[in-house]
Amino acid sequence: MFKSKSTQRDGFAIDTLIGPDVVIRGDLEFSGGLYVEGRIVGKVSAIEGKAASLLLAEQGSIEGEISAPVVIINGTMTGDVHAAERIELAQKARVEGNVHYTVVEMSAGAQLTGRLVHAGSGQGKVVPLAESGATPITAAKAAKA
Repeated sequence: MFKSKSTQRDGFAIDTLIGPDVVIRGDLEFSGGLYVEGRIVGKVSAIEGKAASLLLAEQGSIEGEISAPVVIINGTMTGDVHAAERIELAQKARVEGNVHYTVVEMSAGAQLTGRLVHAGSGQGKVVPLAESGATPITAAKAAKA
């Protein structure tokens, strides 16, 4: 009845699925692959020292803060995102908050209202989108430079 192995969804290995009709109010800690189709109101954090990836599906939403090594967003995010290894903003991503990243990938159509903050250097490199007049894609390319 219960599986001990991860399953695949959209090419993403998942250990935990939050379905489209689920609403979680409160903080959530996870490890492995977390796939969110529902709604989370609270902080979502990966357990320190364990491999973890979060995928926010197109119909999913998070209101709070995300902190995980790998973050893929294709839904709606309100709050800051801290991606220690990599963040991907897919075509339908709608992020309202600052994105702290080491490596960022943005698809055409992704929307970011906030700042890209590079976490690789000690002080971080801030690229304010509103002040630069750049599109999210050109801002992401500038942040990589």
